Amino acid sequence: MNRDLISHRAHADHPIAAPLGDDTVARLLHRAVPRADARVLDLGCGGGEWLLRTLTAHQDVRAEGVDLSEPALAAARRAADAAGVGDRLTLHREDATAFTAPHDFDLVLSVGATHAFGGLLPTLATARRHLAPGGRVLVGDAYWLTEPTPAAVEMLGDYADLHTTVDRVTADGWTPLYGHLSTRHELDDYEWNWTGTLSAWALDHPEDPDSADALTAAATHRDEWRVYRDSFGFICLVLRPTPPASPTR
Repeated sequence: MNRDLISHRAHADHPIAAPLGDDTVARLLHRAVPRADARVLDLGCGGGEWLLRTLTAHQDVRAEGVDLSEPALAAARRAADAAGVGDRLTLHREDATAFTAPHDFDLVLSVGATHAFGGLLPTLATARRHLAPGGRVLVGDAYWLTEPTPAAVEMLGDYADLHTTVDRVTADGWTPLYGHLSTRHELDDYEWNWTGTLSAWALDHPEDPDSADALTAAATHRDEWRVYRDSFGFICLVLRPTPPASPTR
C-alpha cells in the first residue's frame, strides 16, 4: 500500500490531517479568512478539508488546492461537488513547491505539510510568493516539548522548541495575529483516530491485498507515538508579513 493511500484511508474519521478539533479549525479559519470574498490557496491540501470548510462558511470565497496525491484530490472533488461548492474550487495535481498561479491569494494555508517544503521557514517563503497585499498565512507545524534524541529527529523531523519556533517566524518577517497550541486531547484523539481507523479498515477488508500493509503501518505508527507522545506538540499560527521598518532620521 502506498503512503498516499494509507494516509487517505487513515484520515477517514479525522479528515483534518493535523491534531486539531473541529472547534479549533473553525476558530482558526475565522481568524484567518480576511474577508467574505477572499481567494484562498492550500499548499498540500490533501483531501481539501480546510478548503471545503472555508467554502461552506463563505458563499463568495473561491479556493484552490495543490497536492500530489491523486486519491486525496479525487476525494476532495467528490466532497466539494456533494457539498455544492465544487464550482468555486479548483484543484491542481502538482508539486506545491513549484506551483504558480496568475493571481495572488488573500489567504494561503499549509497545515501539517511543511516537510514537503523542507521546513517551516521554506514553507512560509513559498506562501509569501502567492500572497496578495494585506493577505494572511495559516501554517501548522510540530515543535519539540523536550530535547529530542537523534533517533527522534530522524523519525519525526528536525523541529525546534516552541520559543525558538515563534522567534524564527517573527525574525523571518512575520507578525502573528493568532495562534493555537494543540491540546493533549487533540493530539491523542488524532493519533488514535489515525491508527484506529486504518486498523479498522484492514480488519474489515481481510481479503484486500493492502490489508496486511495497513495493519503494519498502523502498528508502527502507534508504537512510534507511544515512544514520543510526550516529546512534541503542534502549533498553528495566523500570520501577516511585518511591514519594513521606517528609516530613522
